[in-house]
Amino acid sequence: MTDLTIRPIAPSDRAAWAPLWDGYNAFYGREGATALPSAITDVLWQRLFDAGEPVHALVAEDASGLLGITHFLFHRSTTRIEPVCYLQDLFTAPAARGRGVARALIEGVYARARDAGARRVYWQTKEDNTTARRLYDQVARHHGFVVYAHEPAERVA
Repeated sequence: MTDLTIRPIAPSDRAAWAPLWDGYNAFYGREGATALPSAITDVLWQRLFDAGEPVHALVAEDASGLLGITHFLFHRSTTRIEPVCYLQDLFTAPAARGRGVARALIEGVYARARDAGARRVYWQTKEDNTTARRLYDQVARHHGFVVYAHEPAERVA
């Protein structure tokens, strides 16, 4: 895709970013009754522009507008001296899929990680996200880990 630009998100992108963010959340079942509270979206948006926060965002755009988004963050690791980069969210507008947008966004995160001194970028996806995994298998290595999560407010049996 020759006219594709990957750049940091800008405050003026909110209206174009919001449908992509909503699409990402809907893909993972967070819509309607299970939608994220708007306060979470508002805080995320604020964090993206707070220099004290480790959360960052890139957008993919062409002449038609924003085509994709990615959110990523840097954090410390117990097994490395340098920071590592967690690519937390990645979404391409359905009409733009298959045009290299996701690959370009991942490569954009890789470049930001290099610039920050991080030598590892990692992410997770659902096991049945076969379309995305075809790309991920080309641009990264699956290490075979299984992810567990627990909400601290829950009670462990």
